[in-house]
Amino acid sequence: MENYSADKIRNITLLGHAGSGKTALAEAMLYCTKAIDRLGRAGDGNTTMDFDPEEIRRKISINATVASCEYKGSKINIIDTPGDFDFLGEEMSGIRIADSGIVMISAKGGTSVGSEKAIRLLKKRDVPFLFFINRMDEPNADFEGVVSRMQERYGPSVIPLSLPMMSGGEMTGIVDVMNKKAFSIDAKTGALSEIPLPEEYIDRIEELQNSVNEVVAEADDKLMEKFFAGEAFTEDEFRHGVHAGFRDGKLHPIYCGSAYKNWGVDFLLNCISKDTPPAGKKPAIMGTLPDGSEQEVKCSVDEPLAAFVFKTIADPFVGRISIFKVNAGVIKNNMTVYNASKDKEERIGGLFYLVGKKQIPTESVSAGDIGATAKLVYTTTNDTLCDRKRVIEMPKISFPAPCLSMSVKPLKKGDEDKIISGLVKLQDEDPCFTVETNPETKEMVISGVGEQQIKVLASKLKAKYNVDAALAEPRVPYREAIRKKVKVQGKHKKQSGGHGQYGDVWIEFEPIESEDLVFEEKVFGGSVPKNFFPAVEKGLQESVKKGILAGYPVVNMKATLVDGSYHDVDSSEMAFKIAASLAFKAGMELANPVLLEPISKVSVHIPEDKQGDIMGDMNKRRGRIMGIDSDEDGSVVESEVPTAEMGSYATDLKSMTQGRGWFTMEHVRYEAAPPEVAEKVIALSKKEEE
Repeated sequence: MENYSADKIRNITLLGHAGSGKTALAEAMLYCTKAIDRLGRAGDGNTTMDFDPEEIRRKISINATVASCEYKGSKINIIDTPGDFDFLGEEMSGIRIADSGIVMISAKGGTSVGSEKAIRLLKKRDVPFLFFINRMDEPNADFEGVVSRMQERYGPSVIPLSLPMMSGGEMTGIVDVMNKKAFSIDAKTGALSEIPLPEEYIDRIEELQNSVNEVVAEADDKLMEKFFAGEAFTEDEFRHGVHAGFRDGKLHPIYCGSAYKNWGVDFLLNCISKDTPPAGKKPAIMGTLPDGSEQEVKCSVDEPLAAFVFKTIADPFVGRISIFKVNAGVIKNNMTVYNASKDKEERIGGLFYLVGKKQIPTESVSAGDIGATAKLVYTTTNDTLCDRKRVIEMPKISFPAPCLSMSVKPLKKGDEDKIISGLVKLQDEDPCFTVETNPETKEMVISGVGEQQIKVLASKLKAKYNVDAALAEPRVPYREAIRKKVKVQGKHKKQSGGHGQYGDVWIEFEPIESEDLVFEEKVFGGSVPKNFFPAVEKGLQESVKKGILAGYPVVNMKATLVDGSYHDVDSSEMAFKIAASLAFKAGMELANPVLLEPISKVSVHIPEDKQGDIMGDMNKRRGRIMGIDSDEDGSVVESEVPTAEMGSYATDLKSMTQGRGWFTMEHVRYEAAPPEVAEKVIALSKKEEE
C-alpha cells in the first residue's frame, strides 16, 4: 500500500447502536475497495474487524479496530467502534482521531440510544458526520418515515443525498440527489448500473437540492448573492459549499442501502472520497509544550513529528501493538522517537498499516495517516510520540470513569499474582478499568464501566493468560464506633514457672470525630511507667483493626490511659499490650457500639423524562435526594446513598434509561447503619467466622 499525502487521506469512524451494522458496513467497504476478497459475516465469526476471540464468541464488537483501503486515488482509514455502552471508551478513541463520522441508523426503527450518544460525542469533539440508513433490504423498511423523524429531532441540516428506489416494497435502485442520476442495484452483488431517472423522483430531488443550495449559499457571501438572485451554482461552487457545510456541521447528509447485502456502499464510498474533509484540511490541533503553553500542530509532513497513540492491543505472543495517528511530520522505520508523556525514548522497530489483524509493512507513516508498530517498551494509549526538536503532547482522551466494581477471586489457590499480572497487561488494551486490592476486605476489586466489560475481562484472563477467575459483588467496607464515654480496666496476670506476666491499665474510651485512633496518657504518680506507654498504644492500635460487632475497623475513638499498676519483676511490654487489648474489648461492650456504613455521593446524568423513575429508585435504596441540576444530557440528580445499595446500580440504571443514563460516585463519610441493616451484616460476619 503506497503512502498518501494528507489531502488524500480520510479517517472515517463508524458509530451507532449495538447491532446497527457498523461492522457489516466496514466489511462491505473493504470488499468494494478490494482490500478483502470476500464478505465476512458477524454471525459466522469471520469478519475482518471483529477478530478478537471474545468478539467472535459473543458476536459483538468489543474493540475499536482499524482497516486501511484505497479508493479512486484516496486512502480511507475505517475505524469500527463497538455500540455497547460498556465499551464507550473504544467509541471515544475512534472519535478522537476521526476526520468524519458515519452514524448508522436502522431503516425500521430510526435513531436509537446508541446513535444519540454517538451524535453527542461527535458534536462535542466538532467532528462532522453523515448518516447511513441501513437495512433497506428488510421488510417494512421506511426510509422517508425515518428521515422525517430525524429532521424533526436534528433540524434541517439533515438532508438525504441519496434516495432508495422502491418496487413492491423492496429496494431496487438508488437515486443520486446531487447529480440527478439513478442506478439499479444488482441484488446479489450490490453492483450499480446507471438507468434513466424515473419522473416520480424529480420533484423530491428539486426539493432536496434547494435545501442543499441553502446550505451551500451560507458557505460564502458571493454564493449567497447568487442564491438570492436565482442563479445556478457551478459544479466547483456547489462542491465547495457542500464541503464547507459538512465541515461546519451545517449539513449532515443521509445515504441509504444495506451493509449486509452491499447495497449502496460503493455509492457511499464515492461520496466519502468527494465530499468529506481529508485529514490535511482539518483545523490544526493545539498541543501542550513542557512549560504548559499551547502550540498549533499542523497536519503537514514539514512539521516536526507528533503522533498520538489512541489504541493498544495486548498480544501475549507479539507483545504490545501501538496504533497511532500521525498529527504532524513523518514517523519512519528504525527511527528513535521521544515519548513526551513518559519522558522516555523509544525505537521504532517496524511499521505497518492494519486491515483488521492483517499487518501490511511500510517504511513510513506520514501526517494525517494511521499506522501501527509493535513492542514499544514504555508507550501506552494516550501517549504522544514526537521529535526532540519539539517536545509536545497532544490532547488526551478523557475516558469514562469506572462506576461498577466487582471482586475477582482465583479459582485456584496461588493464582492471585497471575490475575494481577494479566489485568495489568489488559489495562494497556482497555484504560477504562482499574484493579486494586482492598486492604480491609483483602479482596481484589476490578472497577469498570459496566458488567459486560468486566465479564469480558475475566474471559480474556482465561483465554490469554490461562487464569480462571470468579466474579462477585465486593464486600462493603463497614466500620464500627462507640457512642458513649466509658472507663474500664484491662488486667493481664499470669503466673507460671519463673517470671510471670503482669500488666494493669485503666483506660477511658470516648467518641470523637477522627478516623484514626487518638491515644493520650494522663497517668499520675508513676502507676504505669512511661516505658510501657508505647506498648499500651500498640495494643490499642492492633485492637481497633477488628471491632467486636462484625470484625470491622473501629473509628472515631479516643483512648486515654489514666491509671494502672505494675510489678517490678513480672511486668513487660507484652503484658501491657495484652492488658490494653483486654481494656479495648471491655470498653467496646460497655460504650454502646454501633456499625457504621459508608455513604456515597452519587450524581446521575439522565434525560429529563426519567427524573421521577430515578428519584423513586434512589428512595428505595435508602438514598437522600440532595438536589436536581441540568446539563447537556438533560438532568443531573444529586443524591447521598449507602454504598451497599449501589452494587448493581450501573446495570439497573442502564435498564431504567435504556442506556441513556450514566453516573459518578464518590465516598463522602460514614453513618450509623439502621438496626435491620446492622443485624444482617453482623449475622453474616458471624456465619463467615464459623
